[in-house]
Amino acid sequence: MSTFDWRSAESYQRAITSGEMEDFAWELLRRNPEYQRDYREARAKDGHVSPEFRRRWGVCFRP
Repeated sequence: MSTFDWRSAESYQRAITSGEMEDFAWELLRRNPEYQRDYREARAKDGHVSPEFRRRWGVCFRP
């Protein structure tokens, strides 16, 4: 994954012309209220997310 800075207007401009799709996908996902809710609920149980959570949202967490 690139070092996309979501806070920078300049980064967004560069991303429009030469961005990586996973950067956009992550931005959309992390701003999704349903994802945020599911993530909070999943982490509240035991601090980890389940395989079902990963499948539902199509994410893979890496250390």
